[in-house]
Order: sequence, then C-alpha cells, then structure tokens
Amino acid sequence: MKQPSLRDFLNRKTEEYNQPAFIKDDPVCIPHLFTQQADIEIAGFFGAVFAWGNRTIIIKKSRELMQAMDLAPHQFILQHTDNDLKKLLSFKHRTFNTTDLLYFIEFLKFHYSKHASLESAFTLGLEKDDETTENGLARFHHYFFSLEDVPARTRKHIATPEKNSTCKRLNMFLRWMVRSNDGGVDFGIWKNISPAQLVCPIDVHVARVAKRFNLLPRKQIDWQAAIDLTIHLRKLDPLDPVKYDFALFGLGVVEKF
Repeated sequence: MKQPSLRDFLNRKTEEYNQPAFIKDDPVCIPHLFTQQADIEIAGFFGAVFAWGNRTIIIKKSRELMQAMDLAPHQFILQHTDNDLKKLLSFKHRTFNTTDLLYFIEFLKFHYSKHASLESAFTLGLEKDDETTENGLARFHHYFFSLEDVPARTRKHIATPEKNSTCKRLNMFLRWMVRSNDGGVDFGIWKNISPAQLVCPIDVHVARVAKRFNLLPRKQIDWQAAIDLTIHLRKLDPLDPVKYDFALFGLGVVEKF
C-alpha cells in the first residue's frame, strides 16, 4: 500500500478505535474509574503492569486491587496501615504476587511522599531533545529499584530498554498519560513528555499487522523493533506517531487482520 493510502487507511482505523466505546474492554478502563490525577496515574500504572494475557482477567484483577485500596489508591499509598496491607496479602495476578505488590506500594509511597505526580519518575533521564523516551524508561527502571532490599523476583515486572525489552506495558502506560484525550481514551495529563517522543507499544499482534504494511522489517520483537516501528509511524504523523497504536491493535486483536 502506498504511503498516502496507508496513512489515510490507518487514520480511519485510528479514529474508529480511538473512541469512548474502546474503553470498557481495555485495561485503560481502570484509570478511567478516577478523576484525580494521582489516582489516575496509580490505577493506570497497575493496569498497565498487569496487562498481559486475557484482557477480561486483567481488568478483573486490576479492579480487585483498586477495590482493596478502597477506590482511593493515592490516599491508600500514602496513608495505609499494616492492617490495611493485610487485605492485600492474598492478591495475585499470574506471576505478580504479594511480594511484588508490597514492593510496588513501598516504591509508590516513597515517590509520592516527595512528588505530586508519577511523571517526574519518567522524566529523570529524559531531555527535551531526546528523540524517544528510551533514556526516561531506562532511568525509571533504575529509580524504581533504588530502594533497599528489592525482591529479586520483582525485577521482572518492570521492563527496561537496557535489556532489549519491548517495554510494551510501560510504553502503553506512557501513551495513556501523555497522548491527547482527543478520542476520550488517553488522558493527556502529563505535559513534560511530548507525544512525539513516545514509542509505540508492540507485541505479536501489533507486529503482525505492522509487517503486513511493511512498517516493520525486523523479525525479532524487541526494543529495536519498537523503535523501528515508531520511526515508520513518525513518517505518517511526526507529532503523534503512537496514535496508530489504536489502528494496529484494533486490526490485530479485534479484527484478526
């Protein structure tokens, strides 16, 4: 498909999926339970971290955690007692268990005790002239695991480009926080990262569609594949390349393209 035709087609598909109707069946519905920025960030962070496997189960387990936090995640993070934490001791989602959850809560309390927003955790290593968020993601990984006595098993739940991971779930979380809420799905509440710096979330479904359109020549699905795909998408829209995640995801997962 020639580039103008491809751009028009993907723009149409993006508009088709970037609609409020998309929310209810996607993990992005979890941060949409809230209106305060810190609550949105925390709910979105957990929803994104849990986002592998069946979407129905992802949403169910994410809601379960939010309810265990009394539907006030920011307040819970900062003010929880030992008794409050006891409610979480049976929580588990796939390989994410209580040990992981307690460390996540410890980190979030550490961060929010000093910062109003989680955005600053991702801008630590990010310069305004950085082409992508790669440095920000790498520094976030180091920062997240900078507390004492990090459980070794928990490290697998936060990806980093330094290990050649696609960082799909973190890139999705950044899309939610950074991209404009033009379609009512993403939030656009972070202003210190540009949509142009975002990297497209990529998995086997998105990669399959991208290869069909010659947007991804690379066979291996890794960090470089995410960068290569984003570079091609930037040719279609240099200011907001990751909006096409809606089209690629919809075609791959919903339409089985």
